[in-house]
Amino acid sequence: MMTLVLNKINRMQVKAPSQSFHFGEGRTYIHDNKSATPPPMNIPAPIFKRTRIAPTPSGYLHLGNILSFALTGALARKAGAKILLRIDDLDRDRANKLYIQDIFDTLNFLELSWDEGPRNFEEYEDEWSQRHRLLLYEAALRQLKEQNAVFACTCSRAQIRQMSADDSYPGTCRRKNIPLDAENVSWRLETDEDVFLAIKALSGTNTPATLPGTMRDFVVRKKDGYPAYQLTSLLDDINYEVDLVVRGADLWPSTLAQQYLAGKIGAGRFQDITFYHHPLLMASGERKLSKSAGDTSVHYLRGQGKKPADVYLAIGQMLGSNEPVRNWQELAALFDRLTR
Repeated sequence: MMTLVLNKINRMQVKAPSQSFHFGEGRTYIHDNKSATPPPMNIPAPIFKRTRIAPTPSGYLHLGNILSFALTGALARKAGAKILLRIDDLDRDRANKLYIQDIFDTLNFLELSWDEGPRNFEEYEDEWSQRHRLLLYEAALRQLKEQNAVFACTCSRAQIRQMSADDSYPGTCRRKNIPLDAENVSWRLETDEDVFLAIKALSGTNTPATLPGTMRDFVVRKKDGYPAYQLTSLLDDINYEVDLVVRGADLWPSTLAQQYLAGKIGAGRFQDITFYHHPLLMASGERKLSKSAGDTSVHYLRGQGKKPADVYLAIGQMLGSNEPVRNWQELAALFDRLTR
């Protein structure tokens, strides 16, 4: 069984990425923490074993997803890493068969290749859905329960928003001693803001941080009984021996939460993973792209008769460039030049 590992060192706080800079009118990037620009992708890269693309089937893939996949592909090819396709599908209320099929359709349409994982919906359903790893997740939840590391909470998101300006959990149920087996409760990890975290970056340096307020007492088991994203993502990365994670800057708080959780369950291997948090592709008005924004989805663009080169060119133009961009390799190279 994994053992409890907590590193309590002097508090060092690094603010989650929030600053922005602009490429082109009406388009915005949010860069990762501390640096004036994101770390260049042309730095000497170590050799990695495996990275992953991990879309959630809660909507059609949008142009921001494609930029992230292109950057993942470029870093993987440079570092000799295999790319795993993992579909994070345990949000059973939002997972939709149409959106799962869209993942395969879009990746194939844009010639975004991967080395491991399902090749089609049937393989995903039969072998690769997160439902097949429920025993792994449940074992970790039992460990947290035995360690008295979690508490039951009845609060809804709407209630938390009413009590907290930034949606951070105010600790309402921490001391209520609600039974963990009560109906309609989530399990929250009782967190300590003094725990030191260190995130390994592509440059080879460690970024010191503590858990941000928005991740205070984060959920590890949802009210529907399914394990929550922070737990499943962490365990899947360990299970598939991922050692390079490429994700958007908006997931910096999640990286910190998962690093914290890894310490709780003794998953030291996760703490050795290298992370690259890339800037986000934003719509006009500094609005984050979402899967509900139909005209930024590849599905919509395909319906308008657009070809793969048209999609990549559109992303390049959103980056503020008029250079011809015809494929994911050229898109990643353009991004690298713009963010050096």
